[in-house]
Amino acid sequence: MTISVGITIERSPQQVWDCLESIEDHVNWMADAEAIRFQTPHHSGLGTVFECDTKVGPIRLVDVMEITSWEPPHQMGVHHKGLVQGDGMFTIEASGAGASWFSWTETLTFPWWMGGALGAAVSRPILRSIWRSNLKRLRVVVEEQTEPVSSDTPN
Repeated sequence: MTISVGITIERSPQQVWDCLESIEDHVNWMADAEAIRFQTPHHSGLGTVFECDTKVGPIRLVDVMEITSWEPPHQMGVHHKGLVQGDGMFTIEASGAGASWFSWTETLTFPWWMGGALGAAVSRPILRSIWRSNLKRLRVVVEEQTEPVSSDTPN
């Protein structure tokens, strides 16, 4: 199952990245992420491994993830190594003066006890809705923590 969502954030890619790169703060904008515990001494960059307590409705699980792509200020990728497996990618692209297009794509495989492909099909609209709401919260976080880029600023 693949899900993609995106949103325009009225800040530069660097400003969005500055808020995104703090993985432990993802719980502040991801409604389905309750806690993050790092399994590596480093908390950012390639090879960072962490556990995320995830809750979607009545389903709770520990999602084990490893950072597989780290390209500031444009891309952060993860590999899900827990019960739900797959890959996710955050991508940030410039979108007009001082704005960014933030996209989030996940390709996930559910275990048999979560219904496998059928569970994934049922979950797709639920997860898409949750992740769209997450991106709206991220936009608020980024726009409240940073100042707009002035179009009057010389290059």
